[in-house]
Amino acid sequence: MGIDPREKIALFIDGANLYATSKAVGIDIDYRKLLTEFGARAYLLRANYYTALVEDQEYSSIRPLIDWLDYNGYTVVTKPAKEFTDALGRRKVKGNMDIELTVDALELSAFYDHLILFSGDGDFTALVAALQRKGKRVTVVSTLTTSTPMISDDLRRQADFFLDVVDLAKTVGRPQVTRPVNPDA
Repeated sequence: MGIDPREKIALFIDGANLYATSKAVGIDIDYRKLLTEFGARAYLLRANYYTALVEDQEYSSIRPLIDWLDYNGYTVVTKPAKEFTDALGRRKVKGNMDIELTVDALELSAFYDHLILFSGDGDFTALVAALQRKGKRVTVVSTLTTSTPMISDDLRRQADFFLDVVDLAKTVGRPQVTRPVNPDA
């Protein structure tokens, strides 16, 4: 993958994007193993996880994960998701964390050598280019194995390295667990 063990690395995880990618390839990410894996490769400076949360829900399926990450070595960055009704009357939820992730990656760039970006979102192509102009190396983690690739071609071309989540799953993945549906949700 191209990580030099002398480098300081930072993991920046677009939570919604990584969730969709791992679901598409049929694995769950073991976040404890993820920290261990990257901590063994280089000096792991920071692991940030970004996600939007629906505030009004009594039960949120993501809340246990967020709490676990927060207590186990991750910096969790959240914001309230926006709920709206579209033109067809369907309830939609929007919670994009691209700006927060981008600002944090740029502000912290003086402290790391290599950013590991867990997202296939093409909106991050400009961030990757900006970091490279600052002399940083960037690895993008997503997948090409789905019928429609989960990574933007522009983002993959801009990155210094690409790591397919399917390959990463060999060390940090586990088969998806079917979770009971909360009938009150």
